Amino acid sequence: MVQITKGKFDGLQRLSNDKGVIAALAIDQRGSLKKMIQQAKGTENKKDVEDFKQLVSEELTPYASAILLDLEYGTPAIKARHEGSGLLTSYEKTGYDATTPGKLPDLIEDLSALRIKENGGDAVKILVYYDPDEPAEINEIKYAFLERIGAECRAVDIPFFLEPITYDAKVTDSGSLEYAKLKPAKVKASIKEFSKPRYGVDVLKLEVPVNFKYVEGFAEGEVAYTQDEAARHFEECSDLSPLPFIYLSAGVTSEMFHKTIQFANQHNVQYSGVLCGRATWADGIEVYGKQGEEALREWLRTQGKENITSLDKLLDEGAVPWWTKYGSFEDIHVVEKQ
Repeated sequence: MVQITKGKFDGLQRLSNDKGVIAALAIDQRGSLKKMIQQAKGTENKKDVEDFKQLVSEELTPYASAILLDLEYGTPAIKARHEGSGLLTSYEKTGYDATTPGKLPDLIEDLSALRIKENGGDAVKILVYYDPDEPAEINEIKYAFLERIGAECRAVDIPFFLEPITYDAKVTDSGSLEYAKLKPAKVKASIKEFSKPRYGVDVLKLEVPVNFKYVEGFAEGEVAYTQDEAARHFEECSDLSPLPFIYLSAGVTSEMFHKTIQFANQHNVQYSGVLCGRATWADGIEVYGKQGEEALREWLRTQGKENITSLDKLLDEGAVPWWTKYGSFEDIHVVEKQ
């Protein structure tokens, strides 16, 4: 029997579909989305970012169990989301200070887990860049940072979703073959570390453990892993995590992310859904920038809808309920927070 407090349990249920799978849409990008819209439209305007997010939320949340948004540009989108769609809210600042070693995380100054909950958030989401092989003085800062977030989420009884993005301090191109060979070990190390109870994480939002463009049979050029090796990495990551985990799309195309999830399905990986962002809506940016709101709305109702509903079908085929890592639904004992 596993005990889960009522606030965390209710939050996880609101973020899940009727099968207990987190079929979530992510659009909490801030700096990167601003740049993408600026490139497509030729102008820089906060309202453009807000409007884009609002349209995505309005048109696609009917097909998502939840949406991940920020309070900096995402308030109109939060209000526009479909009634049955849960809400995850970003707590960290976008990006990091490149002048300081370690890609250290920081929080939005006027936000807290309590304020996220008061704004209708069903979960707190934190992204942290993590290289398990960096010096201890850098990683200890990150560990303490996440311990504080976990304690804050426990105090207000709200689920904590952690997104560890791995990197190597000595390899500047995370899309390179060199990094692809290092990535599986980095992802496994992040799972081992952040599954520890001291952090209070409820759901891990994970990268897939390989770079699919270097997997045999999917690669157009150089290969870093055979399909058997890739499958083993997926399975080992799944077995390593005592926590429910979901996959992020990491900026790949919709087609590539679909192939990735199909691969996970074929190898019986115990993932509990996705938080899929750019793979669903990124191609709509050019439409919005060049043709305007109504053209984007039409694109979202056709191609955008196809991107998300076809992914939903894959989740139906392979994802498991979030409570699977704890046994059956009946094994969960919901308690009031002390």
